[in-house]
Amino acid sequence: MNAKPLTHAPPSLAEQAYDRIEAMIVTLELPPGLVFSEAELSQQLGIGRTPTREALQRLVADRLVIALPRRGMMISEVNIAEQLTLLETRRVLDRLIVTRAARLTNEGQRQRLQTLAAAIRDAARAGDLATFMHLDRECDSILESAARNPFAVRAGAPLHAHCRRFWYYFQQTGDLPEAAGLHGNLIDAVAAGDDTAAAEASDRLIDHLEAFTRAALERL
Repeated sequence: MNAKPLTHAPPSLAEQAYDRIEAMIVTLELPPGLVFSEAELSQQLGIGRTPTREALQRLVADRLVIALPRRGMMISEVNIAEQLTLLETRRVLDRLIVTRAARLTNEGQRQRLQTLAAAIRDAARAGDLATFMHLDRECDSILESAARNPFAVRAGAPLHAHCRRFWYYFQQTGDLPEAAGLHGNLIDAVAAGDDTAAAEASDRLIDHLEAFTRAALERL
């Protein structure tokens, strides 16, 4: 008897709600400090109250949303001081994820990563931040899947969301082509299966993000 191929279950409504709300927070469609109700957001999404509530509970755990007793929910503020601490943590987790991904990616993942690296550079040259961030999120998803470490992924994924939102918020201080080059170098190293180069590229990317954060602080 032939074994059936493994298939991934489609995302649940709660997962769909989470992805959509996270994207709205990251792109500032739901801006920092916004107070809203679960019912309002459920209606806006066209998704039921229960999956919306489950998604919001995850986002509270991710520190992107704050629960306000008897008032509803609030989108968390962008905190520069916390961003530096966040990057300190992300540095460690990213090294773990990218080194594992470099060793464990399959051929399909490597080919897709190479395509994404080129697309990220193209988006940066065009100054297309929205496309850049969308592609960056897809790269993260592939690396997370390839790393096969759900504990590191669960800890690291919210940090990436905070970083993407931070870039949107302070994008006037950022050098998108430079960031794209650093992302591309990281992706190229993973696709080549070079875990040492991937770790070094990851550190250089975090160095860049720390410099970006300090530049944002100086502008305040």
